[in-house]
Amino acid sequence: MADVKLLGLWYSPFSHRVEWALKIKGVKYEFIEEDLQNKSPLLLESNPIHKKIPVLIHNGKPICESIVILEYIDEAFEGPSILPKDPYDRALARFWVKFFEDKGAAVWKSFFSKGEEQEKAKEEAYEMLKILDNEFKDKKCFVGDKFGFADIVANGAALYLGILEEVSGIVLATSEKFPNFCAWRDEYCTQNEEYFPSRDELLIRYRAYIQPVDASK
Repeated sequence: MADVKLLGLWYSPFSHRVEWALKIKGVKYEFIEEDLQNKSPLLLESNPIHKKIPVLIHNGKPICESIVILEYIDEAFEGPSILPKDPYDRALARFWVKFFEDKGAAVWKSFFSKGEEQEKAKEEAYEMLKILDNEFKDKKCFVGDKFGFADIVANGAALYLGILEEVSGIVLATSEKFPNFCAWRDEYCTQNEEYFPSRDELLIRYRAYIQPVDASK
């Protein structure tokens, strides 16, 4: 039996992507919770360049970066495909993954930054949501009708955006502005709930990082 370990944080969207893929494939693994204030020797040894989670260790060999890990999992383990088989569809999935990698930082900065930087980030986040709202006018998945690579990577927009909105009081995605996106997000979260960390526990965790907006000001 393959020896599979995942170094991560239970509340991290990047770790969550990897756990999701492993569960889809039916791979048994050991999850090792890291402390970013006191990184383990195993993490530093496994990812000496970036020293970040997640890291997948398969039979003693470390693989770093969540996107790289997802592709590795798809190729290394039996089970349902995560990336499409068709070359064009595979390229399309990678395009949307790159989209989220490029645009996702603006969403996080909308909640974790202040002042001018925060306002600029919000504008970039609105542009991202506008594109996604248009994309989901008449479909539920990024590539065809099969949930896969790009959809897993969209967990930040689908699940964690809502968590950050609720904790902070800063709401970026409303059904008035982005009806298609919000409908997609609601269905995404409902249909995939079994793969998610506890929403209540995520809310508690992120409240430790974000000060809510004072609505009286």
